[in-house]
Amino acid sequence: MKMKKLLIILPMSLVMLVSACATTKPEPVSLEFVPVRPVIATPPPIENGGIYQNGYGVSLFSDVSAKKVGDIITIILSENTNARKSASTNTEKDSQIEIVPPTLLGGPVSALGLNVLSNTIDGTRTFAGSGDSSQSNSLNGRIAVTVSEVLANGHLMVQGEKRMTLNQGNEFIRFSGIVRPIDIKSDNTVVSTSVANAQIIYGGTGVIAQANRQGWFGQFLNSKWWPF
Repeated sequence: MKMKKLLIILPMSLVMLVSACATTKPEPVSLEFVPVRPVIATPPPIENGGIYQNGYGVSLFSDVSAKKVGDIITIILSENTNARKSASTNTEKDSQIEIVPPTLLGGPVSALGLNVLSNTIDGTRTFAGSGDSSQSNSLNGRIAVTVSEVLANGHLMVQGEKRMTLNQGNEFIRFSGIVRPIDIKSDNTVVSTSVANAQIIYGGTGVIAQANRQGWFGQFLNSKWWPF
């Protein structure tokens, strides 16, 4: 009876294990990019007035751009980087040494008719090396972020995250940086190239991301630890 129960439990355990491995786990939320809630201001005291009440004035000349903690700014992602590096080295060296045969008692030192102490050494060394490296990246899109802090000079610390679930994959974009109020356009947008200390993270999880990832054994063969 115990053997039958064991045979029933083992297949069920294997099915649960395979199901757990096949489940796609979403990328955990990073606390660094969590939206910041606006600061709740203390409401001004109510003053009865027929025309004007203190604390409820509306500016007629300021725009609607973000300026307080919790305000939203749209970042226009326009990142294009290109880098290229090349190096070439060529060296060549020739050397020659000739030993003049000495004389002994007015004649050359020889054995079997050969000048044993006469010799010539020639050497040639050459080296040629070259290297070439290039890399390019491109990222375009939009992401809405919130103001997390207003610095002493008026610059805004912003951060935000966007998540998308498409079929069997999850994608996310994380953004943070420092924005100057003067760079905010009238439609409350900022180009990412104008953001200081910008940190842009784009990644994904799921079946498609796993298909594009090299296996652990292939990574080992391409790593510095592989001796061949």
